[in-house]
Amino acid sequence: MSAPAPTPSTSATRIVIAGAGPAAQALVSQLDRASFAGTITVLSSRNDTPEELLELALLPQVSVRFGQPASHIDAVNRTVATADGLEFVYDHLVIATGSAPVANPVEGAAQCLSYSTIDDAARIAEAVGRVTRELGRRPLGILVGNGTAAGQAEAVLRARGVRPIRTTARPAAVVPGQSVSGLAASAVVFEDGSSMSGDLVVLAEERVARDGLAASAGLRTAASGGIVISQDFRTSVPGIWAIGDAAAYDGVRLGLLVAAASAAGACATQLLTAASAGPVLQAAA
Repeated sequence: MSAPAPTPSTSATRIVIAGAGPAAQALVSQLDRASFAGTITVLSSRNDTPEELLELALLPQVSVRFGQPASHIDAVNRTVATADGLEFVYDHLVIATGSAPVANPVEGAAQCLSYSTIDDAARIAEAVGRVTRELGRRPLGILVGNGTAAGQAEAVLRARGVRPIRTTARPAAVVPGQSVSGLAASAVVFEDGSSMSGDLVVLAEERVARDGLAASAGLRTAASGGIVISQDFRTSVPGIWAIGDAAAYDGVRLGLLVAAASAAGACATQLLTAASAGPVLQAAA
């Protein structure tokens, strides 16, 4: 998803980002590095103030609204409202609302590895390296899930020397184990009482894009979920863009195709070009 070289932005440009996850954070950082001279408003659904968001909020051109998720888009007047009724005018709106698991979390899931986007590959690879050094042998991994995410996770595990045992049956719980590597889960238990044991557990369960905000505003969404975007991250509505796991390219969640930082860099380039050129007229095909 290549993009042309960036051009200078205009000081009057107002960018609003709906969402405050990794993709949104990466986009703000990229715009800051490119000396974007307009204003950036980040609408976060989180009531807490994580350090990475606080750092972005300190940038002079950035305003982070904690606990103020976007709830309504008026694409004609180019405004976005929050759940509490605050309204923000935008020249460019970027939807980065991410994805959500289809099912409730498996009991004990926080104690094992998970794979939901391509960004998880590096984290899993690092953890596998620690387990391998601790064991002094090739690890045995339990991989739970199906679909594209599970297929990618299996490829990552095999590339790192893990012997993956894959199951599509959803476990009732992840069993704690003992590991100095920090991975406290090494087995899963199913509803019928059967179990699978290994050296680590990876959950790669189905997720769906959080595209309700976009759909309610008339943006085109994919049949399998996700905001339809073109190669330059434009949606079907002028002035509105989408990145991260909320977006879908060629029917696949963007988070499974492109790393958040790479997508944010390319999108930032497009936004800077659009800001210098004036109103956005092109939309996703």
